[in-house]
Amino acid sequence: MSAQKQITRVFNRILISGLLLITGASGEALAQAFQTIAPTAILLDADTRAVLFEKNADELVAPASMAKIMTAEVLFNELKSGRVTMDSTFTVSVNAWKKGGAGSGGSAMFAKVNEPVRVEDLLRGLVIQSGNDAAIAIAEGISGTEENFARLMTERARQIGLTKSTFRNATGYSEPDQKVTVRELAMLSLHVIETYPEYYKMFGEKDFTWNKIRQVNRNPLLTMDIGADGLKTGNVDESGYGLAGSAVQNGQRLVVVVNGMKTARDRAAESRKLLEWGFRSFEPHLLFEPGKVVGDAEVFGGDRRSLPLVSERPVRVLVRRGDGERLSARIVYQGPLKAPIRKGAQVAKIEVTRGDTKALEMPLYASEDVEVGTLRQRAFDGLLEVSTGWVRRTLSDVFSGI
Repeated sequence: MSAQKQITRVFNRILISGLLLITGASGEALAQAFQTIAPTAILLDADTRAVLFEKNADELVAPASMAKIMTAEVLFNELKSGRVTMDSTFTVSVNAWKKGGAGSGGSAMFAKVNEPVRVEDLLRGLVIQSGNDAAIAIAEGISGTEENFARLMTERARQIGLTKSTFRNATGYSEPDQKVTVRELAMLSLHVIETYPEYYKMFGEKDFTWNKIRQVNRNPLLTMDIGADGLKTGNVDESGYGLAGSAVQNGQRLVVVVNGMKTARDRAAESRKLLEWGFRSFEPHLLFEPGKVVGDAEVFGGDRRSLPLVSERPVRVLVRRGDGERLSARIVYQGPLKAPIRKGAQVAKIEVTRGDTKALEMPLYASEDVEVGTLRQRAFDGLLEVSTGWVRRTLSDVFSGI
């Protein structure tokens, strides 16, 4: 069989899914529904991964202390793997104390030089107090040097799907090559929230005391009555004031990231406005229950010609409250799928777009086994490919203009 190509398929059953009710305002009109002074910003719905708002979301910017979310992720991964425990101790080296301690001029947990500190306390110093001394002590405790740890940060970033972000230190101090996008900071935040719920709770703690010095959490969203429970602020001259935050209302979680603000007050105000607008303006619409057939994929060389596809999670899309909007959707896979295929294998995805914005992307799975077909079936499929270019054929969208 020749090289597989990306195929999109029409599935008429989606047209009766309830999206027939979603008509009216265009994606362009929706894009103008909110304005922000933030140079870069994004607002995501955690459940659907829908982008509710974005502005220069893929522009590379300096993360400042929001880089500490990645520092925390690496440590969370070490804890989850068992290579480190909460009772493990890392020593605050002279380097960590000089670069990140009380005398450095930046945020610090005020750890003492050559002091062994439990990992649990370093974590709180990192995520609550934004301690640079804590960040460097964690980096040196895991990787020996901060430079080695920064390479590990970038490796972990690639492993969890962050393709553009590059890290050069654990603190967020300015480095020419240390760059992220607000989209990837939002993706990282969601990853931390969902993968490490037992550790993520620390981001929402209001204060932490170390060496008899009490410091409050630097995240201004936590003091607002909007359901906020994380994550981190940041500020360096290169990028201005930034914030990665998350809040939950009525079971719905939103993640917001802004960067490039001129003042801490603007950072707090714009983050709050985005979250409140998202909660107020959108509501979920269920397309498919878990396990319900979404569509079919073509099969090559199997005992059947097509395979029903299902989602393991509810397929929901967010739509504007009290108004309609134009959506389009498609099922995408590399195909036709080659037999044998095992039930439960991830073989495709459904994409729903709102204008130029991707509103939803979810994986789809094989609903049953497909065995290798008979010699006659395989020969027929081969002949069909040669005569019609089956493998290379691109079919139309699932629905469009709904």
